[in-house]
Amino acid sequence: MENQLVQEFHVTYFDAHCGRALTEVFDTMAEAERFAGRHCHGEDSWAVVDAVAVPQVRIAA
Repeated sequence: MENQLVQEFHVTYFDAHCGRALTEVFDTMAEAERFAGRHCHGEDSWAVVDAVAVPQVRIAA
């Protein structure tokens, strides 16, 4: 077994429709930034993009 770290991008943002902070996960920084940008449109809106290292286990055949 081989253990590798891969990176995914978590966007935490405030959803004014439900009044809660929510999180979405993306494979690329560009996707995460586009999503975050769509949720930052008002004075009370915010979004944060975090790069997260996630272990990915590969099993040798």
